[in-house]
Amino acid sequence: MSHDGATTTLERPVAGPVGVPTPPDKVGGGRWKAPAAVGLIVAWLVVAVVVHLTQGTAGLTVPELWQVVTGSGTDQGALVVAQSRVPRLLAALVVGAALGAAGAAMQGVARNPLASPDTTAVNAGAYLALTVVAVAGVPLGILSGAAVAFVGGLLAAATVIAISSGSSVSAIRLVLAGSALTLGISAITSVLLLLFPWETQGMFAWGAGSLAQNGAQTVTMLAPVVVVGLLVLVLLGRRLDLLQLGDDAARSLGVSVGRTRLGLVAVSVLLATTAVSAAGPIGFVGLCAPVLVRMLARAVPALRRHRVLVPVSALAGVALVLSADVFVRAVFGAVSGVTLPTGVITSIIGAVFLVVLAQRMRSGLTGDALASLRGGVRSRRAARVVLVVAAVSLVGAVVAGVLLGDRTVLLGDVTNWLRGLASVRVEIILETRVPRVLAALLAGMALALAGALVQAVTRNPLADPGILGISASAGLGAVVTIVTFSTVSFAQTLAGALVGATVATLAIFALGARGSADQGRMVLVGVGVGAAASALTTLLLVRTDPWNQNAAITWLGGSTYGAMLPHLVPLLVVLLVAGVVLVPLHRDLDLLQWDETTPRVLGVRVPQVRRVVVALAVLLTAAATACVGVIAFVGLVAPHAARLLVGKRHAAMLPLAVLLGGLLVVCADVVGRTVIAPAQIPAGLVSAVIGTPYFVWLLWRMRARA
Repeated sequence: MSHDGATTTLERPVAGPVGVPTPPDKVGGGRWKAPAAVGLIVAWLVVAVVVHLTQGTAGLTVPELWQVVTGSGTDQGALVVAQSRVPRLLAALVVGAALGAAGAAMQGVARNPLASPDTTAVNAGAYLALTVVAVAGVPLGILSGAAVAFVGGLLAAATVIAISSGSSVSAIRLVLAGSALTLGISAITSVLLLLFPWETQGMFAWGAGSLAQNGAQTVTMLAPVVVVGLLVLVLLGRRLDLLQLGDDAARSLGVSVGRTRLGLVAVSVLLATTAVSAAGPIGFVGLCAPVLVRMLARAVPALRRHRVLVPVSALAGVALVLSADVFVRAVFGAVSGVTLPTGVITSIIGAVFLVVLAQRMRSGLTGDALASLRGGVRSRRAARVVLVVAAVSLVGAVVAGVLLGDRTVLLGDVTNWLRGLASVRVEIILETRVPRVLAALLAGMALALAGALVQAVTRNPLADPGILGISASAGLGAVVTIVTFSTVSFAQTLAGALVGATVATLAIFALGARGSADQGRMVLVGVGVGAAASALTTLLLVRTDPWNQNAAITWLGGSTYGAMLPHLVPLLVVLLVAGVVLVPLHRDLDLLQWDETTPRVLGVRVPQVRRVVVALAVLLTAAATACVGVIAFVGLVAPHAARLLVGKRHAAMLPLAVLLGGLLVVCADVVGRTVIAPAQIPAGLVSAVIGTPYFVWLLWRMRARA
């Protein structure tokens, strides 16, 4: 949110000032343009509706559809339309209208073209609330379920708004806060899905956003809520227009800014969570639909008025949802397409929108964001002490990881096992537990080192393979390999992860560094790339054998389950190679974190060093992901904590980051294996729960400094 008249900074506005009232003469000069623009969207909607109703396992032509509508069609055709396709169409109407209108209102309230139910974590909060209720076994009606979703979404939105607001408002900071909170909320949701598979049966696919309906009862009961919400937003449209002038100007014109903003946010959250209740969290419709309308507003200024913008965005939302659903069934067939989540396609479209909008934004993060962060101790002796303490703590964590689990063993048992004298029970336990502990150790070290390297070359304290979407892309590459081949070796999985991570890194650096260097822009591009990779991964998992979904969710959550010693060899080799290569480069990295000019003046070959360091980060991320799955936040938390403890000199910071990364993942693995034993929580989900508050705190700290 903005305060005291502050507005979001845009290099090239998406559609001019967001919602600024347009002078009457400009509107009157082109009265035909507004109806033409609305007519264009209505035509798109009508075509999508017709195609949607004619698609399916039972062939139905347009003339036959017309006969059904006029009542002269066959009973079979009428039955297909009434019981199968109409409920799905009604769901698209309700969900699309709710999300489109909610996104338009949120963008107007925040004066931020990136605001939406997704980027403010509303959808994730609503999904978590409904999952908790499902786990608890509390029977809910349709309206009571919508009320539960509303509470969850409102709490998430309030958290994101509190983090991203302030005197130095940034459009990108809101997305970063929302994305981080979404990662944490999604991790908790995934834990519940894993621990309670029977209570949450079918919620994984539904959580990607599905229009599949069991009759029309749900949407017909929720439709009045959406209609009332739309009417309220239209009635408040004039106040929403005035808010675009700044808080002070709006107050001078008689608007109660606080109450108006609170009411608009509440209604927007109500619309978004109602959509979640009806069809699950269909991603990025609330971002894309209003942006499309604002693009039209460049030529049609009348569309900038929120009394027009909100309902037109609702129409665009419906057209977008229907088009995505039509596309799914056209590509995957009438049978498979019905069961596939529509939200996967809208998420991919939304990811593209995020990347495109990132090119037009200035984040407010300065070029020396990393260099301006305070370091830790200056004394080399003190740094050595910190390193020794971290190493001892890591050894203790490794020992605890070996001893603790669903069955506790003693040090004497470990000694006997090493000597080949252990009992069969102890031998079975340690032969499965020791590789898991070593996998957590090496993966944590690799991800922490990768995060530190990416932060150094980008001078961005928010950079992390998980936040930038590199880990998700590596996971996508591995899943593509697993799904494509009937039998997959670890080498093939590693190759797939490496290809995915490499493609994502090239895209992020090419698009994020376009124009002038901007740390926030690069992170936003990474968020978009990660969203697309996650959506495609979900699509592959939904299409695979349902019995394998639980195992796939576990692996994507960052689990050491099933780790074997031979699989750790490539990761160990990459770590050793990285250590050897980085020893002579630590001084170059010290200079790179300051600015672009200083290292060049002092003789550093910046392009070559960057290429080597980025290549190492990609190798480390791919190897770690192939071993233990997707783990987020380790590459953010460990380097930043190391920098706070020993300063920014890489000779001390990199070894400490490696130790802290190993310590974090080993501890997360121990917690995941013991806290609810014999059930287990993947280490990646535990680290996400830990890393989310840390990332939020870091954003808050950077906001305060700004």
